[in-house]
Amino acid sequence: MTSRTPRYRGVIPPVVTPLDADGEIDRPSLERVVGHLIDGGVSGLFALGSSGETAYLTPGQQDEVVKVITAVAAGQVPVLAGAIETTTNRAVERARAAAGLGADAIVATAPFYTRTHATEIDRHFRDLAAAVDLPLLAYDVPVCVHSKLDPELLLPLAADGVLAGVKDSSGDDGSFRRLVLAARELSDFSVLTGHELVVDAMMLSGADGSVPGLANVDPHGYVRLHEAAVRGDWAAAKAEQDRLAGLFDIVRAADPGTASATAAGLGAFKTALMLRGIITTRVMSPPMRSLDDTETATIADCLRRAGLSLA
Repeated sequence: MTSRTPRYRGVIPPVVTPLDADGEIDRPSLERVVGHLIDGGVSGLFALGSSGETAYLTPGQQDEVVKVITAVAAGQVPVLAGAIETTTNRAVERARAAAGLGADAIVATAPFYTRTHATEIDRHFRDLAAAVDLPLLAYDVPVCVHSKLDPELLLPLAADGVLAGVKDSSGDDGSFRRLVLAARELSDFSVLTGHELVVDAMMLSGADGSVPGLANVDPHGYVRLHEAAVRGDWAAAKAEQDRLAGLFDIVRAADPGTASATAAGLGAFKTALMLRGIITTRVMSPPMRSLDDTETATIADCLRRAGLSLA
């Protein structure tokens, strides 16, 4: 078996994008989020991911997010920037913009909206990697893009040096396990899980790290979980994961009759960060709504039960 030295490992949160009352990027709050995550011991930062509301932001807002995160990170940890677009040319444009603003790596999904064949997904990643001189990671999130990135697609791209890693948010644990097993022969390819609730299990399976949205709220907890898993203390890892699973109940606070699952999850993260005194508002990108005071009180109770301080 090849000795592995994956380029990306540890906890790499998809950074929340705070907005002000007018719906514009709240730069001071975003700076505080980045400082909070770095103080929590994270290994990297994922700008413009799903938890960063990238699909809702204008190109100018996306540029501002990358500028702020790279400036505050200042080389302390790598910044991975999402180039999550419907087609290859659009993804290339976003990737080049992020590269010019100081990002250290690019994260891209399969193309979406249009119906896409596996050979076209393969070509998409190859063309994107060729267009930007930065490491490229694939983001497997079929619930959003409606294409599953199977190991049979990813592994040849990894072997050819096109992909530096994958963030798996597919929910297909069998596919993830097959990918981890095959990645043992790829020395620097990173396999990262995006599942907040099963990081301990995915680490036991061989994941190199995690990209959990909930780590915006409690980075210290996810770092403790990761460190316990690395040293093989699975009882400690499970205990930390169990506590974080309880904290994840914040995403159940929103009334499902008036909020999508996306709004419930991102709104909960933002509301929790507001309650913790890290960001100023819980404002969401339209058409999503912000959580109300009753929902906010429920989230405050979850934070207290998880042992987290409120402002």
